[in-house]
Amino acid sequence: MTEERAGADRNRTGPAEGPAVTRAARVAAAVVTAVAVVTTEAVGGDGPLLTGIVPYALGLAALVPAAGRWPRAALLVSVQTVIAFRASGLSDVGWIWPATAAYFLVAAGGRPARGGARGRFGALVRRLPDGPAFAVGVGVFQVAFATDWELFVAGMSGRAVVAELGAETLWLALVLAAATAWRNGRDLRREEAAGRERAARERAAEARRRAEAERLQIARELHDVVAHTLTVVGVQLRVAVEALEDEPEEARAALKTAQEVRATAVTDLRSLIGVLREPGQDAAAGGGGTALAPERGLDGVGELVERVRAAGLDADVETTGDPAGVPAPVALAVYRIVQESLTNAVRHSGGTRVGVRLRYDAEAVRVEVADDGPARPAGGPARAGEGGGHGVAGMRERVTVLGGEFAAGPGEHGGYTVRAVLPVPS
Repeated sequence: MTEERAGADRNRTGPAEGPAVTRAARVAAAVVTAVAVVTTEAVGGDGPLLTGIVPYALGLAALVPAAGRWPRAALLVSVQTVIAFRASGLSDVGWIWPATAAYFLVAAGGRPARGGARGRFGALVRRLPDGPAFAVGVGVFQVAFATDWELFVAGMSGRAVVAELGAETLWLALVLAAATAWRNGRDLRREEAAGRERAARERAAEARRRAEAERLQIARELHDVVAHTLTVVGVQLRVAVEALEDEPEEARAALKTAQEVRATAVTDLRSLIGVLREPGQDAAAGGGGTALAPERGLDGVGELVERVRAAGLDADVETTGDPAGVPAPVALAVYRIVQESLTNAVRHSGGTRVGVRLRYDAEAVRVEVADDGPARPAGGPARAGEGGGHGVAGMRERVTVLGGEFAAGPGEHGGYTVRAVLPVPS
């Protein structure tokens, strides 16, 4: 939240003012300023060297590093220094170029930072124009002052003034243009870096969303596989225990069914575990790259019904239409809905019969699973799994993700009915 607020502040005020160039570059510019001023004054000026030129050069040079933090103040003081030394006769060369470094640093900067000075002075600073505009304004004032001084105080001719100040004005324009170009390039690089950072954050957020969706999908699959398997295996083991002494063949058949259900569940669980592993991890672990089993589909509905029959319920399936055009996600959802509904019928219905109705058409797949268990008494507690629990919630979520409709509750003629309509993309 803090970063977003800071970003909004930057958008309202422009880039915050800060160091336009590195500290080493500012120190180098200070040295060049001092050397240039001393050399030029020594060669072409008439002012005193020790009492005028050296302090003048060192003063302007000292202001360059300060311009990294206070560029506008450094520029104003530099211009005032130039005007003071020229007006006092301690310097004879240059009105504009001695403050070149200060002009560049101001033009290359941005707006004053919002978190800088406070109070009335801070409000005044924040109302100042941005770097290039401020530098242009100061430059126009300095050129106008120099022109007035040379014409009316120094008594120079108009041609001489134009010759001297025209070259310096052109130099100032070149410095400001170079600083503005440098500033635009810097801002462009910052925007590109910010764009890359935003894109990285968006990719990370998308990856987190996908991971959460995958975890939810895995949780649903685990619930469906484990709940169905444990229910059917538990029923078969109970049958086997009861029939072990009197009807050993029936006990053997029950154990065989439990073993088959267990083998199918193990295959499904391996598929789910494979989703959690990195590619090639099975081979690295010595598993030889075990191939994952295909997802369950409509062909497995009949097997589910057979398991329920083996568990002791009278179960049947009625199919209308052609399932050939049903896409894999819809087919898997149908399989899991039937699986969960049959599991609930075995565990909770208390009835003797359950029916599965599947109708396929060009627009949708309609699923209905109804049992004949006792209806919920008026005002009584809901049957286990009705209106809550992970099973019904998981079925509802599957259907919702695919854009379908889902309903589960007491049937019209008693028992419990699960209905789902899953659209088939055209």
